Amino acid sequence: MFPALFRASGGPTLRELAVQALSSLERGYDLLAPDFDRTPFRTPDAVLDAVAGALRPLGPFRAGLDLCCGTGAGTGPLRELCTERVTGVDLSAGMLARARAAHPPRAGLPGPEWVRADARALPFRAGFDLVVSYGAFGHFLPAERPGLFARVHGALRPGGLFAFPVAAPPAVGSAAYWALWGFDAAMRVRNALWRPRFVMYYRTFRLPDVAAELRAAGFGVGLAALPGLGERDDGAPRCRLVVARRPARGGAAVGA
Repeated sequence: MFPALFRASGGPTLRELAVQALSSLERGYDLLAPDFDRTPFRTPDAVLDAVAGALRPLGPFRAGLDLCCGTGAGTGPLRELCTERVTGVDLSAGMLARARAAHPPRAGLPGPEWVRADARALPFRAGFDLVVSYGAFGHFLPAERPGLFARVHGALRPGGLFAFPVAAPPAVGSAAYWALWGFDAAMRVRNALWRPRFVMYYRTFRLPDVAAELRAAGFGVGLAALPGLGERDDGAPRCRLVVARRPARGGAAVGA
């Protein structure tokens, strides 16, 4: 099943994925970079479009940062939202090389700036009006998130926004629930037995915990439904957008 899933789109083989999974996070993504956009791990265009549509009324934004940008799938919509400059930051040089090739300068305007850095040590200070991120938070252990959110807070100008989509958890006992549970369990066994570690867990990013950590970092936190991505059987949205605002200078942290 899984080999067919990847080979059908010209993506990596099962053996290539196994080599990647037994590497470090940085090396693994360097290896996967040439085929990443042909795997199910790339953020779907429907999600990118829904997020951009929700953010557009909150702009315009001058400078934007795509956090853990990978091959730059989220950087394209960010360029449409920002009037001055866009920056992508990622740990993997291979992913950044693919992003650079996919987003050249256009119509006399400079292309995005690409920065290789660990998100837990962002080299920016109060330089952005909008920070977005897609699907990368499973690479950070819960104990690392407060420091990560503090770094993002510091990278934003007063009044700036930090936004990212969060999917609703699958119903307990569903096929998706057991698939995520099984993946996380396999990764824990792998990391207990093998070095270097490859941190990627799906079930550690709980929205109530994340909202509390964002508030502790100084953000005001709001949620927006993304109706274009559908609803669950109980009528709740399948995906929400977390919009965390750094307070304006001298202001209190209020909801976004």
